[in-house]
Amino acid sequence: MTIDLFAGTAGVGSLSPIVSMPPTTGTGGRRPPRRAARPMLFRLVFGAFLLIVGVAASGQAALVTADQQQALLGTTVGADASTVRAFVGLNLQPTDLQPGGLTSDRRTTLQAGLAFLAQSGQLLHVALLRPDGTVLVSDDGTGVGTLAPATDDFQKALGQQQAQAAITTPAAAGALQPLATSAVLREYLPIIPATQGTDQAGKVQAIMAVWRDAAPVLAQLDQERLEIVAITITAALISALLLGYVFRTAQKRLTRQSEQLLESTRLDPRTGLLNHGALVELLGARLEGAREAGEAASAGRATSVALLDLDNFRLLNDTHGHPAGDLVLDEVTTLLKRYAPTGALIGRYGPDEFLVVSPPHDPSLLEPAMDHLREALADLSLQFEGSERLPVSVSIGIAFYPIHGASVTPLLAAASAALDEAKASGGDAICVADDRAAEHVADQTFGVLQGLVIAVDTKDRYTRRHSEDVARYADFLARELGLDGETRRVVHTAGLLHDIGKIGIPDAILRKPGKLTDDEYAIVKQHVTLGDRIVHGLPDLETIRAGVRHHHERWDGRGYAHALAGTDIPLIARVLAVGDAFSAMTTTRPYRKAMSIEEALRRLEDAAGTQLDEDLVRTFVHAMRTASDAPLGEPARTVGAAPARLWTPTATADVVTARVA
Repeated sequence: MTIDLFAGTAGVGSLSPIVSMPPTTGTGGRRPPRRAARPMLFRLVFGAFLLIVGVAASGQAALVTADQQQALLGTTVGADASTVRAFVGLNLQPTDLQPGGLTSDRRTTLQAGLAFLAQSGQLLHVALLRPDGTVLVSDDGTGVGTLAPATDDFQKALGQQQAQAAITTPAAAGALQPLATSAVLREYLPIIPATQGTDQAGKVQAIMAVWRDAAPVLAQLDQERLEIVAITITAALISALLLGYVFRTAQKRLTRQSEQLLESTRLDPRTGLLNHGALVELLGARLEGAREAGEAASAGRATSVALLDLDNFRLLNDTHGHPAGDLVLDEVTTLLKRYAPTGALIGRYGPDEFLVVSPPHDPSLLEPAMDHLREALADLSLQFEGSERLPVSVSIGIAFYPIHGASVTPLLAAASAALDEAKASGGDAICVADDRAAEHVADQTFGVLQGLVIAVDTKDRYTRRHSEDVARYADFLARELGLDGETRRVVHTAGLLHDIGKIGIPDAILRKPGKLTDDEYAIVKQHVTLGDRIVHGLPDLETIRAGVRHHHERWDGRGYAHALAGTDIPLIARVLAVGDAFSAMTTTRPYRKAMSIEEALRRLEDAAGTQLDEDLVRTFVHAMRTASDAPLGEPARTVGAAPARLWTPTATADVVTARVA
């Protein structure tokens, strides 16, 4: 049995089996659901919303406060103007405003009137001023005969013949005496005689200065401001809660749908078990965890795998049709879920093959579980129309990590060799790999990996040819860099294997004839990690592994999967990246046609220093344009021959950074 890609069977059976099986229980092998990512977008939107609301609330409060202040000042000044108008009409005589016309008795009378006006109107201070600022009379007799402190509002009231009011500090209020308050509402009310036919008609004869405590006015404005802010914030919080509810509901639904989409790419549609690619990825992760935990050195048997093959499955399909084969697959799937140890990974590895990976830290449970499964299948029989009661049996090969393989590929190859022995013995048997399997696998390490490349070719022909092209371009660049023969051999091998992780990428994404979505691109990017796990641990492949793992890093640090930059990227990965980009641009893809050689070289130069190593690009481009044996495609160009063209047609393509994979 060799490692190959899963190729599903068709049809859904409607046949009725006669089934008998012991009532034992077990678990399946699906991975636990992924935890949903925290909604960072919601936090950003919510924070921006609150910031906008805060700014709007502050601005609204400031605008409304300014309007309210003007309205309140207008009301207060209007009321004081009416009071002063009544006082003037009842108490002030035209002669009082004439030079020398205000006698001592009249001053005493007016002072008493102003004092009453200040007391009844809750004013701090009141004074009657001449146009030149001389104090005629005040409520307490202060400053009479002197000039009142000059202010701009006094001059405006005199020149514009309109009342002027402002809230100011006691020091800047222009009062005749210190005022015991923190804020003062100062008013200048011009007095204009209404008598017609005189030279004084229509002119300001005096100005009544009023100083009022502004603290109550400001307190009222603060209260109104707080009420406005409170109402705005309350409305904003209600809107934010509704927005949060809607956003979180939508986010949960999108997250659930994304998880279902990702999960569907990892499951076999017939059995509902893990598919081939997901099995290889999870097995690689489990072996990596065992290796980091040091189990390989301490236990000798840290993980075990069982490879199951249905005996005579192809003959059953040919005789009774695919519905019969599907029914057998369903029954075996049910028994696998029942008898597999708790925590084991279960998946469909091929058309008639299943793979079971033991629970972490307890590989000894797998062999007895598979024996119970084989016994249960012996009690199972199926009968179809016109047939006898048919037995169902499996052959099983078991291998242990690390004694039979230090990584995914040799371990599965050892299990496959053991499976071949079980089938050769007549089937319906379990065979455990012996210690010689590890040596045999080590000798054939690259042969197995080459088989995986061929399997990828079956899945996606472009990937196989692309890998061969990348190997040629990378080897050519390595030669131009003056690297030795052994290093060039390693570079060439890394080029062949750099995309081996695509064995686990779903066909619908790998062959999609259009732009990938963000979720689909995230899945494609996993091929470097999966490829690293496939080749990890194989003898003498550490340098090749670096090329597989890092060939999508960028010189500017914006690549994947580790965001390395500059010379932190291994040289072999930088060499592969140049060949990878050139091959991707000069090859027709499902989503676009290829571009010409010259256009591809020009775009390589454009990508130098950002996506690609500038020195390597310069060397590659120069050699491709001048070397007589530059690898320009098939057939190969010979010395002195006319310039050859690539096997792909001339076309215009996307930029270098577009889906180079």
